[in-house]
Amino acid sequence: MEREELQSYEKAFLIAEDAVGFAQKLVKENIKVLKLAQDIENRILDLGGKPAWPVNVSINEIAAHYTPSVGDQLVLKEGDFVKVDIGTQVSGYICDRAFTVKISSKSDPMIEASEKALDACLKLIKPGTKVHEISEVCENTVNELGFNVVRNLAGHKVERYSQHAHPSIPNGKNSIQDEIESGNVYAMEIFVTSGSGFVVESSPTEIFQYNQDVAVRLWEARKILELAKNSFEKLPFTKRWITGISPLKIDMAFRQLIESGALMEFPPLKEESNGIVTVTEKSVIVK
Repeated sequence: MEREELQSYEKAFLIAEDAVGFAQKLVKENIKVLKLAQDIENRILDLGGKPAWPVNVSINEIAAHYTPSVGDQLVLKEGDFVKVDIGTQVSGYICDRAFTVKISSKSDPMIEASEKALDACLKLIKPGTKVHEISEVCENTVNELGFNVVRNLAGHKVERYSQHAHPSIPNGKNSIQDEIESGNVYAMEIFVTSGSGFVVESSPTEIFQYNQDVAVRLWEARKILELAKNSFEKLPFTKRWITGISPLKIDMAFRQLIESGALMEFPPLKEESNGIVTVTEKSVIVK
């Protein structure tokens, strides 16, 4: 890893660490999810980084990919399991972090299970370790604590301007032979559930990402595609980041962009049996 690349990663990691600490103090009963997400995103900007994607605030059976919409009135309630997923980037070099808080509770066995599994997996993130070896330790640790992993979610390698690079590191046992390599960055992301251990797509979708250039009719669609490609640097973004276009025109433009294949969608992911889900995630630079 070149010196400039390492310095950018280290800055992104420091900003992410600060943002996580900042966010943990904000996650309290009665706070609006919209305010929570915006405050964290603004904190990242104030520290000299950029959000690598919209802050995800996924509650209870929603495992991932919920970010609030403009005017979102959702508030956190006592007993909610709140998962906050934060991405920071500096010149495209990304740090991926996530944590879970149970509102009005100091701790919870399911949160502790994801934390303990993460600690066990991080010990294996070193050159030469095979992906299947990490996944086996992850699932065994979670099962021993009385819970299930979410089998169709995974940790992953991180590359410049790419939040989910190959290889993935599944939470569940597998036969993947890819090895951890020196000079790479990996995000270990441990999802634990009281449910069956699989997620399915839900709604509404508020996270999108540039996919390809397509000729589209609406001026607003062309403008949003330009933003997705340039201002948002082909990383995930959300409708509430777009200003200067009316909500009606934004919705029409997004329909056109999705139907044409110009943008990809990231719908919320829900545990299929409505089981509660927790997550703990850290990124590491393998030297």
